[in-house]
Amino acid sequence: MRTSVLHRRTGRRSPVWAVLLAALALLFTACTASYAPTELPPTAPSEEPAVPPAGGSTCPDALRSYAPSGDLPTPGEMPSGSTMAEIADRGRLIVGVSSDTRLLGARNRETGQIEGFDTDLARDIAEAIFDDPDAIELRVITASQRIPLLADGEVDLVVRNFTINCDRWEEIAFSAEYYRAGTKILAGQYANISGLADLADRRVCMPSGTTQAALLAEQAPSAIPVYAANHTQCLRLFQTDQADAIIGDDAVLAGLASQDPNAEVMDTDPITPEPYGVGVNAENDDLVRFVNAVLAERAEDGRWQDSYDRWLAEYLGPASPPEPEYGRSE
Repeated sequence: MRTSVLHRRTGRRSPVWAVLLAALALLFTACTASYAPTELPPTAPSEEPAVPPAGGSTCPDALRSYAPSGDLPTPGEMPSGSTMAEIADRGRLIVGVSSDTRLLGARNRETGQIEGFDTDLARDIAEAIFDDPDAIELRVITASQRIPLLADGEVDLVVRNFTINCDRWEEIAFSAEYYRAGTKILAGQYANISGLADLADRRVCMPSGTTQAALLAEQAPSAIPVYAANHTQCLRLFQTDQADAIIGDDAVLAGLASQDPNAEVMDTDPITPEPYGVGVNAENDDLVRFVNAVLAERAEDGRWQDSYDRWLAEYLGPASPPEPEYGRSE
């Protein structure tokens, strides 16, 4: 863990120190990281989000997706009348992604390209359709936009640290699980926060529309929720003493901690599992089957492992691709 630049007995920053710490953190990030967050309109901390309901999110078949129909078709020769053929005719795959979630999807300051573990997967899907990973439009979206844009057909897929649960299956479809994340807490090193029980009367930031909002309401009802458009804005609120902690997936929080020398991800067991899947419009089950075939091929030929080792292994330790679960029929 990094050594704190400010010892705090209470876990709260004074206004003067908050400004100085934020400036130092931004300078540290500019000097050591080659990633630039995409600016989004500010979201008021008191804004009420559209929160996925907590009930039903762990039903027995949440991870069950549509089985691949067989081997992948030859790139450039998609089945006639399929969703993939429509995408091929358009000339590009449109994928909703993050551009400021370091390690998963973030804009490289030097190249201007969005890159990360999720982005590698999106490009592999484009390559399976076109034989060209660059035949893709990466559309930057917020967490709360994921379901509406899929339901409206504005994007073909969402590959944006998207947790699979039964409530979301009511509105969209998911691929098989491609990564198992876990909910954890990021806080200052001297904040005396190690779990949900320590969040009473603390201001806890999370993006609107994420599963953590319902979790916090259920298991830490006396915590004070602070909502933002994305985790980058949560980090800014944390650095300017407008939030005491951030709750989120460990893969996302690892990217935040790498940008702030005073922040750390609490070294605890995950509060909840967060299985990631590719989001797809519910009517396009053929595209779900196609994506699942891509996932199976990536796991077998080593591309999943290469991508994980490049982006996440240093921060989260060794991992293997999850075993897919199939059998969904409707």
